[in-house]
Amino acid sequence: MLIRILPVLVLSSLIPFSVMAEPSCGFTKNNTTPLNDNNWRYATDPHGSTASIKTALLHEEQVWIAFNRVPRVDAKNNSWVELIYDLVNKTLAGQSSIMLEYKSSTDLVVKLSQQDYGAQGDKSYAHYQYILPAQTHWQTKCINLSDFSRPNWTPTSSVDKGIIKEHVGAVYLVPDLKDAVGGKAVVAVKNISIRP
Repeated sequence: MLIRILPVLVLSSLIPFSVMAEPSCGFTKNNTTPLNDNNWRYATDPHGSTASIKTALLHEEQVWIAFNRVPRVDAKNNSWVELIYDLVNKTLAGQSSIMLEYKSSTDLVVKLSQQDYGAQGDKSYAHYQYILPAQTHWQTKCINLSDFSRPNWTPTSSVDKGIIKEHVGAVYLVPDLKDAVGGKAVVAVKNISIRP
């Protein structure tokens, strides 16, 4: 007599993946706003680093920029390139996370531009930061503000005041190119959202 054994189905295998998976930080396409070119700009050092854009920085519903960073000039003059998102309300007060949909040919340093560490503060520019991995395809990442930290090169003279949300006016997206050698990088952003 032939006994037939039927496979046992695990209930979780019947649940659609979209139901089981957590949405990225609670962000969906329905609760994000289109990019506005008034909120975006870029900056490069005066030592020869350059930036290239298409017809405009915001082009075909995405921000796209190519950087060429020169090596550090000397001990007192470093090179730099930055893609800058000016916060709509010029503050992070009441906010707790940042969602970014991006592509980057290098790791991408997300910096909170806080006046205490910038030109109006101690001029260390050792802003709180978080490093996202390089991505060749669109990737959505959510970063909690509590996960940001100061860089390991922060000078001892820079007093750590923590993240003072009311003092953060912009988010800087900086390709992780090394001071000694510089290099090239392409960064694209399709969406950025800040939320409580």
